[in-house]
Amino acid sequence: MPSPPPDGQAIDLTADAVSARLRLDQFLALHIPDTSRAVVAAALRAGALLVDGQIKKCGHRLRGGERICGKLPAPPPSQLTAEEMPLTIVYEDETLLIIIKPPGLVVHPGSGNLSGTLANGLLHHRASLRDVGDAARPGLVHRLDKDTSGLLVVAKNERAHRLLVEQFQRRQVKKEYLALAHGHFTAKAGRIEAPIGRHPVNRQKMTVLPSGRQAVSNWQVEEEFTGFALLRLHIETGRTHQIRVHLAHLGNPVAGDPVYGRATDAAHFPRQMLHAERLAFTHPLSGAEMTFTAPLWPDFQAALAALRQSEALELSSRR
Repeated sequence: MPSPPPDGQAIDLTADAVSARLRLDQFLALHIPDTSRAVVAAALRAGALLVDGQIKKCGHRLRGGERICGKLPAPPPSQLTAEEMPLTIVYEDETLLIIIKPPGLVVHPGSGNLSGTLANGLLHHRASLRDVGDAARPGLVHRLDKDTSGLLVVAKNERAHRLLVEQFQRRQVKKEYLALAHGHFTAKAGRIEAPIGRHPVNRQKMTVLPSGRQAVSNWQVEEEFTGFALLRLHIETGRTHQIRVHLAHLGNPVAGDPVYGRATDAAHFPRQMLHAERLAFTHPLSGAEMTFTAPLWPDFQAALAALRQSEALELSSRR
């Protein structure tokens, strides 16, 4: 049986009757508020935390009365470096930060790339974020694709991070997007319930699969053009590439999407026309209801302006 690491935070907890039926990782997150669930999960997998002397999985359901003992390993030092970059900040207090991410910016490092990401810029803005959440994703609670613009929330301490992550997991955060989609929609609104999983052949893509994870997107038409529609989407789940996959599944891919869209789009759109416009959640400490909106990024506005101009010219030519 693995022995706990020699250093780190000592843990000695007893699950009371109120904790019965809680998942083990949920119980630990509630009782060790300044430690991320990722660190707790890693400690459980390594056998650094034992339940009545035995290794248990994160999803183990407590009965009440168990004793959880061991040590949490010290988190590994972050390899990220702080890099100065402009940040569009719409709100900031001692607990959280709301920014508007531009298109073309990767949110956090991946595949060995440790520079030029939003995470690097966040460290320059607030060095203490290095100790919040995952070492490679300092303070980040959720993410947007590289070429999606819009709102992101960042936690500035571990407790806020844990509580915000829980809101996302419990689907208590309202997320609305604007997307320019190909085609004509006969209905003015609809709901897409289609599970999403990793593509069986192209592992860089996601797709609708019966064995995938539940994914739900609600849409309504905001404006119509010849061959396109501006949609407002409210997503109930947050699967990777969810809106892009769901709209492509309908046969109405996001305009400019190089992965799920049409090859001819590259000549007409600078990137995928997808924007996280609205974010509403409960402040993790004050409990206040907070709502933020982000105006469309200029390239998205320009694409819509071009479509509106084209519609106007076509209408005048018919007269």
